[in-house]
Amino acid sequence: MATNRAWRLESRPTGEPSMENFELVETEVPEPGAHEVLVRTLYMSVDPYMRGRMRDAESYAEPWDVGETMKAGVVGEVEESNHPDFDAGDVVTSDLLWADYAVAEGRDLRKVNPTHGPISTAVGVLGMPGVTAYFGTTDVAEPTPGDTVVVSAAAGAVGSVVGQIAALSGCHVVGIAGADEKVEWLESVGFDAGINYKEEDVPSALREACPDGIDVYFDNVGGPITDAAWPLLNVRARVAICGQISLYNETEIPTGPRKLGKLIESRAHVEGLLVRDYEDRWGEALHRLSVWVANGDVEYRENVVEGLENAPDAFLGLFEGTKIGKQLVQVGERSG
Repeated sequence: MATNRAWRLESRPTGEPSMENFELVETEVPEPGAHEVLVRTLYMSVDPYMRGRMRDAESYAEPWDVGETMKAGVVGEVEESNHPDFDAGDVVTSDLLWADYAVAEGRDLRKVNPTHGPISTAVGVLGMPGVTAYFGTTDVAEPTPGDTVVVSAAAGAVGSVVGQIAALSGCHVVGIAGADEKVEWLESVGFDAGINYKEEDVPSALREACPDGIDVYFDNVGGPITDAAWPLLNVRARVAICGQISLYNETEIPTGPRKLGKLIESRAHVEGLLVRDYEDRWGEALHRLSVWVANGDVEYRENVVEGLENAPDAFLGLFEGTKIGKQLVQVGERSG
């Protein structure tokens, strides 16, 4: 009988997480009950929002308990099914576990259509990050032709798709990222300009790249980069707050300069973004995204770490900011 490896939260981190906060355990493979499905993990996603779930504090994502197996977006293969809508061999996706195997209610699973692209994209450009980018752009930011759109963490799984959708909408798109290689890639996929925040003075670079101000700011990072964008907001600008990765490891959230007065002048609209608010419209987003990906209108990059045992390393690497696109862990191979 195969064993089931699973990563548990060993302790809550103070500041930046480390390997000491994770524990790998082995258990028996679970058995599915009535209307349940046993799923073998093929690909597992690691995402910045998971840092918030390691805190003992209320947030938009429920915190994990110490000793609890952590959860992630997973693409897996059905091993055993007690649900009429799924058969062994089906490829499915859901929010499952950092583990080799997991049991899920059939109603919580979505089948993956392999004709739309590699199955790994079901937790990337054709999954939660892509859907977040789609609705964050089309419903929250609402870019119109001729707008200037600025995206922070622009080479990430969400930001890169946001910028490409904005470019398809006829906008002037500026991406902020942390390496020359990232800037070069952004410009190759439709961004009009890129700023390397580690090498350039961001306020000056933004003023140069956005001579007519900013109509849309898609914020994935917060902190000084957002401070630099704020003074350039145009009248009726839209700001989508998707992530604040620059603050996730802070033990105390810095106050920073008081910039809300700019909203009086600009009458800008600032809105937070949670993709779960769009659960009933995922089909719409996946259809549009799959067409764009198939046509080459939206490009994507994946970074794949091999082996469940290396999942914490993949997660910790998110805070180094060295990778382009979506970070994945490959746990298994499809059978047959």
